[in-house]
Amino acid sequence: MLQEERFLRIRNLLAVFSRLSVERIVQDLAVSRETVRRDLLELEALGELRRVHGGAIATSAEPEPPLAARLVARQREKRAIAKAAIGLLQPGQTIFLDAGSTTSILAEEIGTLSGMTVITNSLSIALKLAGASEGRLTGNQTILLGGRIDAKTQATHGDTTLEKIHRYRADVALLSPVGLHARLGAMSFVHHEADVARAMAEHAQQVVILADHAKIGQASRVTCIRTADIDVVVTDAKARELPALSLLRKACHRVVIA
Repeated sequence: MLQEERFLRIRNLLAVFSRLSVERIVQDLAVSRETVRRDLLELEALGELRRVHGGAIATSAEPEPPLAARLVARQREKRAIAKAAIGLLQPGQTIFLDAGSTTSILAEEIGTLSGMTVITNSLSIALKLAGASEGRLTGNQTILLGGRIDAKTQATHGDTTLEKIHRYRADVALLSPVGLHARLGAMSFVHHEADVARAMAEHAQQVVILADHAKIGQASRVTCIRTADIDVVVTDAKARELPALSLLRKACHRVVIA
């Protein structure tokens, strides 16, 4: 059996069962354990699964952790990404920020610029920006998009949020997806988060994706932005070690290593 055929069979099995044991794959494909081990390694590098003890789990089956948990994970890498992203911005620009741990850290860095208009669906980002501007003559303005509130992500979503996004035209959309895959694009776990990111990207002149190394090569349930529509990817230095980064470099216009 050719490797591509094995990959297809494994993908199909994961689509049905979400979690597979090595033994199940060995029996289904009638190949050796060593062949399965190599295939799982390569599929993991492509972001299509995550290897666990005794088998593999589909990355699309794993929900994103709560915002509070994400805010304390890989803080150093996310801070480096945020500082690199600031270097892509110019004072006086209008930008979109979606809800995420990396964009939340980016909000702390935006205070170094002046005359910025930040449009966001994140309650925590809006409060952080408002607090940073209080008593300072930065001239920065924050616009919080209305809509239904998701307590888990501390963000708004739904038809009202999308309608508000459509009223604006931004210079840059800075977005932080669940995963970034060279073939599948920037991805979210839930549809309403993907809808917000997609609308922001469509109404911005430039799309910048902020993704730490743990997201590179990872797939999730919903594509929000095609790889071809991403102008810049900003990631951290640990991503250099990933085979998936070389694929991403070929698929995206520009990759910045923070």
